[in-house]
Amino acid sequence: MNLPAGVHSMLEAAATADVYRRTGTIVRITGETVTARGINLRPGELAIAEDPSGRPIALQATGSHGGEAILSSLDRGTVTAGARILATGVLASAPTGPSALGRVIDALGRPLDGGFDLDAARWAPSAAEPPEPLTRRPIVGAVATGVRAIDGLLTLGRGQRVGVFAGSGVGKSTLLGMMARGTSADVNVIALVGERGREVRDFIERDLGPDALRKSVVVTATGDTPAAMRVTAANAATAIAEGFRDDGRDVLLLFDSLTRVAIAQREIGLAAGEPPAMRGYPPSVFSRLPHLMERSGPGATGSITAVYTILVDGDDMEDPIADLARATLDGHIVLDRALANSGQYPPINVLTSVSRLMPRLVDGLHGQAARHIRSLLAAYNEARDLVNIGAYVSGSDPAVDESLHLMPAIRAFLQQDAVGIAPFEDTVAALLDLAGIDAAQMGDPVATGGTAEAEAVEGEFAEVPA
Repeated sequence: MNLPAGVHSMLEAAATADVYRRTGTIVRITGETVTARGINLRPGELAIAEDPSGRPIALQATGSHGGEAILSSLDRGTVTAGARILATGVLASAPTGPSALGRVIDALGRPLDGGFDLDAARWAPSAAEPPEPLTRRPIVGAVATGVRAIDGLLTLGRGQRVGVFAGSGVGKSTLLGMMARGTSADVNVIALVGERGREVRDFIERDLGPDALRKSVVVTATGDTPAAMRVTAANAATAIAEGFRDDGRDVLLLFDSLTRVAIAQREIGLAAGEPPAMRGYPPSVFSRLPHLMERSGPGATGSITAVYTILVDGDDMEDPIADLARATLDGHIVLDRALANSGQYPPINVLTSVSRLMPRLVDGLHGQAARHIRSLLAAYNEARDLVNIGAYVSGSDPAVDESLHLMPAIRAFLQQDAVGIAPFEDTVAALLDLAGIDAAQMGDPVATGGTAEAEAVEGEFAEVPA
């Protein structure tokens, strides 16, 4: 196994130190969990063992019990009981800074794109603590995504954290690709955790494309990699985003998927002897995921706008991971299978989605237009069955009449070709036109946080649940 570039120098410096000679013996192997005796390891520390052919296998310490070290495998391969294990004295690290842009790497920073090792990059520990609350800047400016339904009706702020909730095959990857290509953020960091190998290449070549890749770092750990590797990939992608944020950059962190990180942590926790709780998830899942999500958001200088996808089995929004994500994040975007089946892409259900920070981000007229369109969608949904069977009498409800008149235009606004990017200003202008509002009264449509109009609108959104 090749340790991350940049870690080699630390190993060489430690070659004559006692830490380098810390060794132990593997006494038990249960799935991907390895138990070793005679060695003390810090949680998260990397260690090396050899498979029967002599090939090095990377392990990561996850805990200890009864004087024995518990480790998880980071590499594909097999180790055997009785094999020697060697402490490295280093923690899993991730490369950050400009030299990482345009690269596709694994959870340990090793290139997967055939390019050079990232020796020149700055390296930071993959696991880190979230910023202190009072060091975070307020979220006052909008970030463009290039997606009309989001920019117009679910506006996101620089440093906001949202979830994309959807069942399988509804278009999550396509939506993330659109956001990566259309964002106004300086840098994209993309985590592909637990995906099929074919999907990783498809996303990079089809959904992301070469232009967006140049301003992106892609971290991937496919579904066939050990559970510890998938969890480490989640931490590594977040650490890379933190590095750019600390440099004062606005980062878009696209994370697919939070659910598969939870599944990986469940595998680790159960193998370590944790008791199963809700739906078989052990307690560590419900402590690790909020910690991971809290690492994103605004910092003292830059920001990390984070978009986490959450898989909902059978479109069940009451899944424990979905509940946890909704409680932690600053909004949610729901992809509706019925809308996808009707041909609306991206299939964003505006009425069941919310951006909790939108009121403080948008101009008063933008907020007014968004509320009006949402009210028309709600009126149409309530009357749809009557309309479909021909029982609705025109003129009985002005809101329904207006929704029926405008529905073709509203659908055209919400639908968007996957390769098309809608500029933020054009989206806001189209929304105002759709709502019948004079765009000449509009202020700056991109970054209006803190204006008197935005503060006035915030009161009208007070019913949005926290």
